[in-house]
Amino acid sequence: TAVGTGLNADPEYIEAVVKHLAAISELPLVGAEDLVDATQNTDAYTEVSAALKVCMMNMSKIANDLRLMASGPRVGLAEIMLPARQPGSSIMPGKVNPVMPEVINQIAFQVIGNDHTICLASEAGQLELNVMEPVLVFNLLQSISIMNNGFRAFTDNCLKGIEANEDRLKEYVEKSVGIITAVNPHIGYEAAARVAKEA
Repeated sequence: TAVGTGLNADPEYIEAVVKHLAAISELPLVGAEDLVDATQNTDAYTEVSAALKVCMMNMSKIANDLRLMASGPRVGLAEIMLPARQPGSSIMPGKVNPVMPEVINQIAFQVIGNDHTICLASEAGQLELNVMEPVLVFNLLQSISIMNNGFRAFTDNCLKGIEANEDRLKEYVEKSVGIITAVNPHIGYEAAARVAKEA
């Protein structure tokens, strides 16, 4: 109904329509507890979008970490090797571009932008009506879709193929002054700091 009160509608309509939508969509749909609030406000969608945004911010950070850990092989960290999904470069022959982490970064940027659009669309409602729901729903569904596809591609084409550069990692451990921390309780902080500085 127009404002969610159920006025001028069959009392069984709301329950029947939810059951019908659940059946044809094969989703566990339930009716809103407060239909007036659900008609006026779209904050539930904004909360979902915010959760997607936070998820993608974390995924983008992970992608950045992997890209940094795979940098090299000569002047970067080179702690891990990412699968070569786009070997070569038009300007740097032999370079392996970290394209799958970059895909995750770009999905994150899009989802963050979509979330901003969804926030603005949700805020734009007036009284009992929000005519901005189409752009809200479009962006929310796009975020869900590209995240779903991106996670699958990232898992299959990157995560499953990561290899540790064991020789480089061993070298880092052996040359690290961080191991001085282990002797700190035995010789004291000041002496440990002198040893680390000398090393």
